[in-house]
Order: sequence, then C-alpha cells, then structure tokens
Amino acid sequence: MNLLLRVLSVVVALFFVARAVAEPFVIDVTDASTYANDWGGPSLAGVLAVHCGPGVLAAMFLYGSVVRWRNSRKREPVSSDR
Repeated sequence: MNLLLRVLSVVVALFFVARAVAEPFVIDVTDASTYANDWGGPSLAGVLAVHCGPGVLAAMFLYGSVVRWRNSRKREPVSSDR
C-alpha cells in the first residue's frame, strides 16, 4: 500500500510538472482572449499562478523525495568489528 501511494504521488507530481511546462505554450500570452475564461483569469499572472503553481510545488516535492532517497541510500550500516 505504501509503495502504491508513492507511485501514485510521483505520477500526479509528474503530471503537474508537465502541465506547468506546457501551459505557457498552450495559451497565447499576447492575446488575452485565449486565457480570459481560464481559472485564474482574466489576468495572465493569475492564469499562470493557478496552472503553473502546482507544478512548481510538485517539482519541489519530487526534488525533496529524490534527495531523501539518495541520502538514505548513502547511509551504510556501521559494523562493529573491533
């Protein structure tokens, strides 16, 4: 169950990161009519905050997860062979 939750959280985080990367290319930032009715609209800053904000948070989550995973693999058990 724990592994399933980890895998699902990574999949959702990758989705949010991909969506955040794609959003500026999907909308026409020079034409307000393309994003005026989106969540966070009618301003471009609001649309980018709503659509890219979760991606930034997910990227920080993924980075922290990788750092924790690498640190846990570096720790080796100390042997007491005195």
